[in-house]
Amino acid sequence: MSRHSELAKQNFINGMNCAQSVFCAFADVHGFDADTAYRISSSFGGGIGRLREVCGALSGALMVMGLLEGGYPVSDGAAKAAHYKKIQVFASAYEKEIGSIKCWKILGLEEGPSEPVPEAHTPEYLAKRPCVRCVEAAARLLDAFIDEQQKQHN
Repeated sequence: MSRHSELAKQNFINGMNCAQSVFCAFADVHGFDADTAYRISSSFGGGIGRLREVCGALSGALMVMGLLEGGYPVSDGAAKAAHYKKIQVFASAYEKEIGSIKCWKILGLEEGPSEPVPEAHTPEYLAKRPCVRCVEAAARLLDAFIDEQQKQHN
């Protein structure tokens, strides 16, 4: 486990959505207070509001990456391309570990949205869903990314 993966796991078990679980676990990195971090990431759970699109755990990690790496001038196409390359590499690593970046595929569902009402994070729910593994993986991969970026900047 990485330094943030256990916190991300506990966040999910305690009822945060997958995006919130990861994004809020990195509050010490991005600097948002708990309420702001919780609110910013609230729409991305369930593959964006239970639309079952991009996995929320991945979205939470990518939001942190944007805060860390996305501060380039709008007119700097090369910097934007370099940032997008990092995002693609990260998403590929996540997909390799989890099997997909699409929520519906990860959950073994048909493509398309689910009812907007989230399920309670009961022990039964947690036992049948891969979401805990997803938030742990996203946080661990993000810690590795941050460590690598720090090595490159030193």
